[in-house]
Amino acid sequence: MKKIFGFGRKKKGDPPPGSAASPCPAGAYELRQKELGKLHRAAAAGDLAQVRQGLKKHSIDGRDKAQRTPLHLACANGHADVVTFLVENKCKLNLFDNDNRSPLMKAVQCQQEKCVAILLEHGADPNLADASGNTALHLAAAAPNVFLAGMLIEHSAHIDAQNKEGCTPLTLAVSEHHEEMVELLLKKGADVHARDLCERTPLMTAASGGELKLVKVLLRYGADLSHKDTNGWTAEDYAIIHGYAR
Repeated sequence: MKKIFGFGRKKKGDPPPGSAASPCPAGAYELRQKELGKLHRAAAAGDLAQVRQGLKKHSIDGRDKAQRTPLHLACANGHADVVTFLVENKCKLNLFDNDNRSPLMKAVQCQQEKCVAILLEHGADPNLADASGNTALHLAAAAPNVFLAGMLIEHSAHIDAQNKEGCTPLTLAVSEHHEEMVELLLKKGADVHARDLCERTPLMTAASGGELKLVKVLLRYGADLSHKDTNGWTAEDYAIIHGYAR
């Protein structure tokens, strides 16, 4: 089954292999210091004093060449004190970067739990979608980070939101073999019968990967064995086709 995320793909603007780069969390922005203004550089580095100084000359919501705000950069790198300062000074919470990702999405993708909590407490929208239709909850399911997923759901994240392939966070968690995440989503009311654009259910995804534990979990929550996708295949057919007849 096709992977939903391509986090490892090289994007335009990424530094060439072997180029110098500071260590950064998975999913964080690749930064070229020469392309960043003083305020953006300070936010990315977590230099609160320089952020304060920079706001005297620059807009708190100013964009760099990749449409990132200081809040995007602080969130991606886990600088909670800078995030708090920017939020308390009324920065805009829901602006998009070039990938249509909000600061909240970047904080979730980079698993910056404190930053996520600050943003949600101040009203950041958990239901915005990026260029692939993925919400913050999709990103949490992919991480996987059960704590972040629970926090997002508590702040009214749509648990059955579909991305452009029709996949919900549950479908993604199943495809990535994240049993704990699957359990959490189902306990919180995720639709066990969710269907993607090809009418495939989470049970079919689990069966095609030979994930017996996940199959059992999904069946326990009432997954339908008889449902057929656009090819007329059932979950059992998926298991057999992928070599898991037993």
